[in-house]
Amino acid sequence: MNIHHLELFYYVARHGGISEAARNMPYGIQQPAISGQIIQLEERLGVSLFQRRPFALTEAGRKLYEFITPFFAQLDRVEAELRGDAAPLRVGASEVVLRDHLPVLIQNMRRKYPRLKIAVRGGHQPQLEAWLERREIDLAITVIESKPMPGLQSQPLLELPLVLLAGKDSQVKSAEALWKRDRLDEPLICLPAAEAMCKRFQEGLARLKVDWFPSLEASSLELVETYVAHGLGIGLSVAVPRAKLPPNLRQIPLVGFTPIVIGVLWHGRLPTVAKAFMEEAGQRAQALKGG
Repeated sequence: MNIHHLELFYYVARHGGISEAARNMPYGIQQPAISGQIIQLEERLGVSLFQRRPFALTEAGRKLYEFITPFFAQLDRVEAELRGDAAPLRVGASEVVLRDHLPVLIQNMRRKYPRLKIAVRGGHQPQLEAWLERREIDLAITVIESKPMPGLQSQPLLELPLVLLAGKDSQVKSAEALWKRDRLDEPLICLPAAEAMCKRFQEGLARLKVDWFPSLEASSLELVETYVAHGLGIGLSVAVPRAKLPPNLRQIPLVGFTPIVIGVLWHGRLPTVAKAFMEEAGQRAQALKGG
């Protein structure tokens, strides 16, 4: 197989289409050229590698992508090592982790590795797992499901109980009082339904035989707090140790609901610096528990 054809297929599979691949290639190449060379690769193999519209890898395409990804995804890192540069540690996490906890971890890491470069990306759990699978990040600090995606390894750090957020002047004083109502009229504000936090909440409601579905979907817990503070409804969140709520909000405990687990996810073998980062994250979690 032509190595250049494999490189083009790697970018097409990684970015979900030919037009997206053309925008993300490290050198200039037009869509027709990519399309023509991918067709040559498929003709040589005698199989279709992906469905064009909507984009989806075939079984053959998935198998080839999994085989070539470890090589192409690590080229920048190997180049940096051969040139004597310090390869960056690529970390993905939620916006809360990036804002409130990662600065401390980076400071501690740079005491041990003064030349350390760190690239950070913010995202939700499904995004972070996808980036790990595509080798776009080395570690992710995120919610850990009971069974991570195949190929991913995990290390739990912290359990966070679910809570409701209400305004200080809200008439809602306890979750139990809500469950006794015949109907819940308050709008529910939460993260996207695919997030583990929302799944755990709906599982808990099902056990109580209560129906309460989101009226407003927010992209971050900060937005949940903002919308609740503006009187748009009751928010679903987690109780984070040492975190300070805005003065006009209060937490309502959710007794009997399964907490979410925050931890580190990674794919394959980790370099020494990534293992050191995981140790720092564990120490940070222990300090939060102690606080």
